[in-house]
Amino acid sequence: MSQIRVGISACLLGQEVRFDGGHKRDSFLTEELGKHVEWVAVCPEVEVGMGTPREAVRLVRDRDRTRMITIQTGIDYTDRMNHWADRRVAALACEDLDGYVLKSHSPSCGMLDVKVFHDNGRVSHDGQGLFAAALMERMPLLPVEEEGRLNDPRWRENFIARLIAYRQLKDQVRGGQAIGPIVAFHIYLQLELQLREMMLRNHV
Repeated sequence: MSQIRVGISACLLGQEVRFDGGHKRDSFLTEELGKHVEWVAVCPEVEVGMGTPREAVRLVRDRDRTRMITIQTGIDYTDRMNHWADRRVAALACEDLDGYVLKSHSPSCGMLDVKVFHDNGRVSHDGQGLFAAALMERMPLLPVEEEGRLNDPRWRENFIARLIAYRQLKDQVRGGQAIGPIVAFHIYLQLELQLREMMLRNHV
């Protein structure tokens, strides 16, 4: 099997790219999983030109649209981030990725349950980071997970199995080999993940 390549939010590798100039280095990702994969680091907010350190942003619901706006000054980065994300994800689609690890709760990278602020003062937890949304829409079969959930051995095992299955699938397609069993295995893992996701949301 060829080298597994995984996209990742750069702060999780210890890069000091957060709004406060800090990082969110994750020991499992850097010290354990990092021995077996090649990382492709991305920080949407830095790459879109927001700088480090910078004013923090949050997601705001504007009618039927979710916008990314700075907390103090109200600068709207929505269109800039969406345009950049489309281009960056298109480039990542050519990077031969086998998976992606996103920073949880981030307005750019959060996969699910990101805070969304409403005009009436209500705060919901049903948002998705703008970059994460673009990534998952463009590459719907790519195994994607958040670092927080990888602290659970069950989610961790599931994600690693999906990485391997995805790489094996691509290797077999390139080699012109029969892919039936690999495809079936990948579909099984996807269904298993969806079932666990539903159970988690329903607190079963």
